[in-house]
Amino acid sequence: MRRFVSVVVVAVTSGLEIPVVSRRTGISYLPSSAVSRAKAGNKIEKTKLAKDPTNAWSDLHAYAAAIRSGELSIEEVEAGDANIRLKWAGLLSRFKKTPGKFMMRLRTPNGIVCAKTLRAYADAIEPHGGVMDITTRQNVQLRRLPLEAAADLVRELHSNHNATSFQSAMDNVRNVVGSPLGEHDLVDTRPFCNALNDLVSLNPETGERGNPRWGNLPRKFNIAVSGGRDDFAHARINDIGLEPVPRGDEMGFNVVVGGYFSIKRVASAVDLDLWIPADVNVVLDLCSAILEIFRDEGARGDRQKARLMWLVEEYGIPAFRARVLEKAEGLPHDAAQRWEDDYGSRRELLGIHPTHVGVHVPVGRLSVDEMRLLADLADDHSNGELRLTVEQNVLFPNVKSPDALVRRLTDRLAVDPGHIKGHTVSCTGAQFCPLAIIETKHLAERVSARLDDLVSTDRPVRIHYTGCPNSCGQVQLADIGLMGAPARRLDPISGKTKAVPGVNVYLGGDVGESFTLVTEPVLKGIPIDDEDDLVDKLADLVVEHFQGVRRHH
Repeated sequence: MRRFVSVVVVAVTSGLEIPVVSRRTGISYLPSSAVSRAKAGNKIEKTKLAKDPTNAWSDLHAYAAAIRSGELSIEEVEAGDANIRLKWAGLLSRFKKTPGKFMMRLRTPNGIVCAKTLRAYADAIEPHGGVMDITTRQNVQLRRLPLEAAADLVRELHSNHNATSFQSAMDNVRNVVGSPLGEHDLVDTRPFCNALNDLVSLNPETGERGNPRWGNLPRKFNIAVSGGRDDFAHARINDIGLEPVPRGDEMGFNVVVGGYFSIKRVASAVDLDLWIPADVNVVLDLCSAILEIFRDEGARGDRQKARLMWLVEEYGIPAFRARVLEKAEGLPHDAAQRWEDDYGSRRELLGIHPTHVGVHVPVGRLSVDEMRLLADLADDHSNGELRLTVEQNVLFPNVKSPDALVRRLTDRLAVDPGHIKGHTVSCTGAQFCPLAIIETKHLAERVSARLDDLVSTDRPVRIHYTGCPNSCGQVQLADIGLMGAPARRLDPISGKTKAVPGVNVYLGGDVGESFTLVTEPVLKGIPIDDEDDLVDKLADLVVEHFQGVRRHH
C-alpha cells in the first residue's frame, strides 16, 4: 500500500495556510503492516501519520516567511510541527531553556567541515548570541537560532556548501561517523561516509536534500565506519558498525549491529558473522538492506523497544543475517575475519603529528570568535579543511608548518591540554537541554582543569559527563563516567539531608579493540554541589585505578 501526497493546503493554529509541496511522503514507503503498527503505536507514530514529517522540508521556509511578514508568531506554530516534525529539518525546539529559539543539528559526514561552512555557521548564530557544540557523533549543533535564521542558513547550505541539516534528528539516520585520519588509516572512511550521507539525505529523483525513502523509521538509527584498529568511530555503539579487517590481501569490513544508548537499556553491538569488501557500492547495498528491514519491520509501539537491537534479538542473529543477505541479494560476503595479533595501545589524536595537528576544544564548545579562528587556521594551514572527532576535538589534516599553526592558538584551544582535560567529554547539559538533570559543560571544563593541576598521570584518563540516562555523553564507555542523578547531602545545621545535584559514577569502560561497555554504576547519588569535594573524589579514582599521582603544592 503506497501513499502519495498532492499539492494541498494545511491550516495551522493561527489560520495561516501552509502549502505542502507535491512529493512522495515518508509514509508512502511503508508496507501496510508497518502503517497498521503505526496507527496502533505511540504518540510520535500517530503524529507522523497525522501529517507526514517530511513536509517540514518545505514548511520550514513557509513558516519563516509567515513570521517575517507578521502573519504568524513562533508561539502560534502548531505544536506537532514545532516540537516534532521540524526535527526532520534539523530544528529542535529548546523553548524551555531558550524561549522561541531552536538548536540546529547539522549533517557532518565523517566530521569534515570546510572553513567556508564554519564561517557560515558563525554568521548565522552571532546575531543571536549563539554557540556551537561539537558532538560525540563528529557533528555540529548550533544554539539559539530563531526559525527564520535557521531557514536562511538551510538555503545557504543547500545552495553554496553541499551541506544540510535535514534528517539529522528524531526518527532518521543520524550523522554518519568515520575516522578523522582519513587517508592515513587502514581504510579511508570519507567516501563511505559521504556516500551513506547522500543515501539517506539526498533525494535521487529530485537531487534535493531530504530523502523520503528513509523519512519514517521506527526510531533513530546510527551508522559508523571505522577506519582502523583504534576505532576512532566507536563502531560498537552504533546500529550498524563497520570494522576494517582484511581477508587475505583484500581489505573489507566485519559487520556489527544493534549498539545503542537509552534510558532503559545500553547495548553493545553484536557480531553478525558477516564480512564484506571495502567497496562503496557494497556498503550502500548492505546498509540499504538493513535500513529497509528496520523501516518495514521495526517496532512502532514502545519507543524504548523500537531500536534495531530489539528486532535483531527477535529474529536471532543467524536468522537476521540470513534476512539481510536475502534483502541484499547478490551481496559479496564471507564469514567474519579476525586479526591474528593484539593491536596494543590506541594512538593519540591530539598534538602535533606527521599526518595532522590535533587541537583540544574543551567539552566541544566554541564561541563565534573561536569558530572564526579555526576557520582562518584551516585556510592558512590545512587547505581549508577541519575534521571533528567523537571526543569533541578538531584535527587539521596535512599541515606543512605545524609550529606556525600552534603559535596562533589561544590558551583555551591547545595541542597539549593535559591527560585529563584533553580527554574530557560532555553532553549539552541543563544549560540548554530540557532532559538534563545537571549542568555538565561548564562543570566538566572547570573540574578537568583542576584535576590536571592536582593529579599527574602518564596516560590519558577519559572522563565523560552526561546530564541524564539518555547518555549522550556516553559515560558507559569512559574510564570514569558521571551521569546526572538525584543526590542528598547532610545539612550540618539542621541535621537533616537535603536534595542536591548529583551523579552516578561508572568505571572501567574502554574504546578501540579493547572495547568495553559498563552498564552499571559503581557509585550512586554522589553530590556535586561542592566542587572541591567532587574534584577530590575524582582525584582518588584516578590515583586508585589509573596510576595517577597527586602533585604536591
